[in-house]
Amino acid sequence: MTSDVFEPGIKAGRLAPDILEAQFSDLHPPLDAHEALVAADRCYFCHDAPCITACPTDIDIPLFIRQIATGTPDAAAKTILTQNILGGMCARVCPTETLCEEACVRELAEGKPVLIGQLQRYATDTLQSKGVHPFSRAAVTGKTVAVVGAGPAGLACAHRLAMLGHDVVIHDVRPKPGGLNEYGIAAYKTPDEFAQGEVDWLMQIGGITLKHEVALGDGVTLDGLQSKFDAIFLAIGLGGVNALGVEGEDKNGVSDAVDFIADLRQAGDMGSVPIGRDVVVIGGGMTAVDAAVQAKLLGALNVTLVYRRGRDRMNASAFEQDLAASKGVRIVTHAVPVAVHGNGAVREIEFEYVDDAMKGTGQTLMLAADQVFKAIGQTLQSDGLPDLEGRKIMVDEAGRSSVKGIWAGGDCASGGDDLTVTAVAEGRDAAMDIHKVLVG
Repeated sequence: MTSDVFEPGIKAGRLAPDILEAQFSDLHPPLDAHEALVAADRCYFCHDAPCITACPTDIDIPLFIRQIATGTPDAAAKTILTQNILGGMCARVCPTETLCEEACVRELAEGKPVLIGQLQRYATDTLQSKGVHPFSRAAVTGKTVAVVGAGPAGLACAHRLAMLGHDVVIHDVRPKPGGLNEYGIAAYKTPDEFAQGEVDWLMQIGGITLKHEVALGDGVTLDGLQSKFDAIFLAIGLGGVNALGVEGEDKNGVSDAVDFIADLRQAGDMGSVPIGRDVVVIGGGMTAVDAAVQAKLLGALNVTLVYRRGRDRMNASAFEQDLAASKGVRIVTHAVPVAVHGNGAVREIEFEYVDDAMKGTGQTLMLAADQVFKAIGQTLQSDGLPDLEGRKIMVDEAGRSSVKGIWAGGDCASGGDDLTVTAVAEGRDAAMDIHKVLVG
């Protein structure tokens, strides 16, 4: 640490560089070859494997684990990537403990599942480290597709369309591709610039052009895209952040958790990112946990995550909640913010306890805070979109919107559960439907 005393206020460099490096090292160190063989040997290779059903991208999990067990990890990687072209990222960030591993027969029988996520990472990393791309393009069809958004859904859609012989142009508002994978996930989950390396590897398929810093409604319109392309896939994510709606929300020190995570991901030096002494994160999802844990890792003395419902209602998995607690994050439930106090800058934030029906109890909680991160959900930001369902683009099972020739997927589209792996599945499936329409 730079000092035995935690200085008040928001400041950079609370921890020494070597401590920060250790703090933000890989959350799950990769398996080596021997460890992978031992882990693969635990699989029962079930005929009607429940883990496949639990996987949003329908990866044949017993098959790829058997391929690892027989010493052919490259074949295992192709089995994974055929269904999920971002299998390397999903192996790192997907809540496998509530998806495939929760359904594992070993988990049900022994309480200890096969390490499906880590085995998936072992296989995909083995192949990608060789710079090998296992897929090639079909004959060029002459059809062109515009993809708006270079996040998981957009990249998955673009890759599948390119593989099928179509030419794809991806338009993205950010200076770097990757979307959530690049800007919205905790740095300790994907160190060493893995997100960009995976995109570079994906682009080896050919037939995909990337246009950066182009926003829908600012430089590009749906009408304009429809006049130039044979089909459009919208994967614009959710750009807005919900407001707290309380007095004092505009005080200095109150900001969006997604911006904090993005700043940390793009910082060349973790120590250059300022952090408070007393940090409060409001929300109960993965973004809230990522922000809270990283605030603690940067050297904040007190970090409190406050959620309006009980732990069983948090979108963050039990594993993520336990991870936060293990890093020293205090979790307070059944409390909603009512006011932010301070003279220009936040000094305290006041909460009221609520019951299960979200009715106030009259009891309040005052937390010292020099930094508050909001992680209470994101909203769709764009005008002139196809019909909405609630606050997202309405789509059918194939990803078709209300406008002919326009598909949508990922966080911006109705349905799904806002997971990276689900976005990949929606992008892939929309690509198959687009292909069917384009080639008749």
